[in-house]
Amino acid sequence: MRLNSNMTSSLYCSLLRRAAVVVVVFGALAACQKNDASAGQVAGKLNDAAQLAGQKLDQAASYVGQQVDATKSAAQQNLESASAPSINIDPSALASSAQANLQSAASTTHAQLGKAASLTGQSLETAGRKLQEWSAQNTASSAHAAASSTGDSADAQKQMDK
Repeated sequence: MRLNSNMTSSLYCSLLRRAAVVVVVFGALAACQKNDASAGQVAGKLNDAAQLAGQKLDQAASYVGQQVDATKSAAQQNLESASAPSINIDPSALASSAQANLQSAASTTHAQLGKAASLTGQSLETAGRKLQEWSAQNTASSAHAAASSTGDSADAQKQMDK
């Protein structure tokens, strides 16, 4: 706003200078126009020129004032529209959305936990079968080894007895 008042002052001074020049020119023209004019006539002409210059100066000042007011008004509107919040948050809609998201997450988590439990159960079942197969193979292998070991020791005993 400081810039606008400086600009207004500069424009106002410029208009005053122009008005003063107009008054001097009208005065000089009035004096030169009639060499035989009396001092009263010259004073009347100068008075008319001064009144005309005053009117023009008033018009210019009024115009400048209107422009300043319009600029201030536009700046104020811009400031108000810039500082007004453009986002409206509805707390109930926000809470409802959060609750829906939470329920969806809980449902997804429940489904994933069920899938993990099923896969774990299948893996344990497979591991149990393999363990049973291994145990059966070990038992058969141990029995065969024990039988052949017993036979070998009886043969060794017979050999020693001879």
